[in-house]
Amino acid sequence: MSDESNRGWRTWANLITVIRLVMLPVFLWLLFGTGHRADAAWLLGVLGATDWVDGYVARRLHQVSTVGKVLDPVADRVLMMTGLIAVAIAGGVPWWFAIATLAREVVVSSLTIVLALLGAARIDVLWWGKVSTFALMVTYPLFLLTSNDHHAALALWQEWGRGACWVIGVTGLALSWAVLGGYIGPAKRALRAGRAGRGLE
Repeated sequence: MSDESNRGWRTWANLITVIRLVMLPVFLWLLFGTGHRADAAWLLGVLGATDWVDGYVARRLHQVSTVGKVLDPVADRVLMMTGLIAVAIAGGVPWWFAIATLAREVVVSSLTIVLALLGAARIDVLWWGKVSTFALMVTYPLFLLTSNDHHAALALWQEWGRGACWVIGVTGLALSWAVLGGYIGPAKRALRAGRAGRGLE
């Protein structure tokens, strides 16, 4: 294993990832404990943005690590699932949309675990997969920001913003499901590579 891919766990990139996880309870407290919906929405948006920040930092500082390769996607899944369920409970997004997003995350997580158990090599995230994830991570904070407690009347900017939410959200959701087919080929190759590395082929 090269030095660049084995920097250990004490890296700035991993610290950013850990902070994302630690701040999730703060997001939940803001949303449900204080009722500060806008603050919660902005925090969720910032946490989603750090998905790109930690990857950039890891590459920029040459701190790509084995721990980071595992921790980062786990943090992504936890952030996405926690955020979408919380926003749905708060009434910011319809449950059918949240369930459709959650189902996709469950499918991806299940396939990842199955491939790992079968000894497959690591699969890099497809570019379109990153685009769909980014779109959804933008959508949920915006849905929360453009909704009010107790079905209170929306301001004009919220109504316009909610329209944009649906455009970004439906596009991101449809793309996230469509891109799954693109992983079939890489998954097969990763499985062959993993088995070959263990001398099973």
